[in-house]
Amino acid sequence: MRLIHAVFALFLIAPMGVSAAHAQADPTGEWLVAKRVARIKIINCDNHFWGLISWETTPGVDSNNPDPAKRTRPTLGMPILLGMVQSKDNEWKGEIYNAEDGRNYSSSISLLNPDLLKVQGCVLGFLCGGENWTRVNLPASVPPPAKSPNAQKSPASKTAAKGGNQPSADDALCSEINGVAGPSH
Repeated sequence: MRLIHAVFALFLIAPMGVSAAHAQADPTGEWLVAKRVARIKIINCDNHFWGLISWETTPGVDSNNPDPAKRTRPTLGMPILLGMVQSKDNEWKGEIYNAEDGRNYSSSISLLNPDLLKVQGCVLGFLCGGENWTRVNLPASVPPPAKSPNAQKSPASKTAAKGGNQPSADDALCSEINGVAGPSH
């Protein structure tokens, strides 16, 4: 009889444990876009999630940016998911930058499961399109992708080169994002 109670208790607890763990998940990490031509690193900056291009098959520049001064900047390291905030369990809303046309769109991201992220962008609130990104599970021993030869040194890397206290990599990225955030990414 005790065995039946233990199995029944385990049956009741197991689904709650799985859903509770999934409800507490967040989108941070490396994601491979659907066409497999780029990876996006999503970081948490004070509960605002930002996605930056961390790897690309072909280096590019932000040639369609409405700001002429940004049209020659490399796309590697550029933020494309902008200030996403949680709207409900496993869903965040904010903006997405489309380098193909140089515009920001309202966007949402949602975890379909821990390794699958649905990314959606909308024009006028109802014309929407999207794709699913797959989590890239990198071993701890794998170094981060190399920077583009065009990439400029970040303020954090300059501090490190001088031997100063270096914040974590994500903290440094959050500081850089706060410096570039604005309408024309």
